[in-house]
Amino acid sequence: MATLGAIADDLTGATDLALTLTAAGFRTTVVLGADPHAERRTAEAADDADAVVVALKSRTMPVDEAVSVSLDALAWLRRAGCERFYVKYCSTFDSTPEGNIGPVSEAVLEALGEEVTVVAPAFPANGRTVYRGHLFVGDEPLDESSMRHHPLTPMTDSNLLRLLEPQLTRGADDVALVPWPVVSRGADAVRAAVARAREDGARFVVVDALDDSDLRTLAAATDDLRLLTGGSALAQGLSGPRTEGREGFAPPDGPRVVLSGSASRATQGQVRHALATGAGLRLRADDLRADFGAVVSGAVTEALGGTAAPFVVYATASPEDVVDTADAPIIEEALAEIAERLVAAGVRSLLVAGGETSGAVVRRLGVGSLALGPEVDPGVAWTRARRDGGDLHLMLKSGNFGARDLFVRAWEAGA
Repeated sequence: MATLGAIADDLTGATDLALTLTAAGFRTTVVLGADPHAERRTAEAADDADAVVVALKSRTMPVDEAVSVSLDALAWLRRAGCERFYVKYCSTFDSTPEGNIGPVSEAVLEALGEEVTVVAPAFPANGRTVYRGHLFVGDEPLDESSMRHHPLTPMTDSNLLRLLEPQLTRGADDVALVPWPVVSRGADAVRAAVARAREDGARFVVVDALDDSDLRTLAAATDDLRLLTGGSALAQGLSGPRTEGREGFAPPDGPRVVLSGSASRATQGQVRHALATGAGLRLRADDLRADFGAVVSGAVTEALGGTAAPFVVYATASPEDVVDTADAPIIEEALAEIAERLVAAGVRSLLVAGGETSGAVVRRLGVGSLALGPEVDPGVAWTRARRDGGDLHLMLKSGNFGARDLFVRAWEAGA
């Protein structure tokens, strides 16, 4: 039975966290929180898992709705037997001044009756570090990175304390910092610093982390906390009951199809690299509005006729291609429809790029839960998707994750 329950604000973030937990020795299952049978499937997954991650689509929901679905997920996990909890958000802290990271974390902390938790979005393997409370993406402060221009959650401040203040009930009084010089002194120093912050009235403690050893120090220092919040990398410091929780499997033979709805620079580079090797089709919102069925049918026909090289159905391949946010729903609907038709035609492996796109695809395919398989890049892995119509192999990739050649290399890496 699962004892660790996590709530993730999007699907690719959920699989990223599940991958980290699996490597840490937890047999982990991801369940789809939006599924009408999610509670039943959560209970089933908990019977065969050490950790369960509920994947929501709450990152850009209205604040009240995000809080509500997160508390529902918490209630499911508690009924399934979980005793310790994790609120997972993106390592680039995707959020608006109103939320949703602060309000969701605060609601879960209060529902559990706990006094303090930590805030740890750092993911050093992907270049996300925190120093003096400021979040960096590579060498750039968050607000000087490409995230400053994100269409849904533009990040115009790198200071995590300032970002959290307007999102929490007590504002600045609710937030404290454990700086890196304290972290460098080890787990006992961090534990004492978090205790002092709690005594001073802070409930959310931002902790610096420059590399994975800092996150392992933080995990050791907070082993008495019932709730952790952060990106997925903090979970590497947790200790599961097994030496290895990952299943071994390779994606099956057949057409290699990538469905990309992400507008991130990393994904755009992956699309361009794959197009130079294979072939693809760009979806345009105007074309879909003019004749949705014809565009989708054409994409499916071309994808099924592909070779060993990947065929990429994509929304953007360069910054100039980025679509209006109002066009995102029709792009997601088209990619989900293409996925459904490909699976109906016998395709059994798909690579899907982008959190919103991944959510749309798995909902359309009726996926109930995901088991983690081989890691291909940090935070990116093949999964076995369990569904009534037969299992599928899916790679669900966060927009910012993966090396430039991922779309080409994914199938070989999983073999």
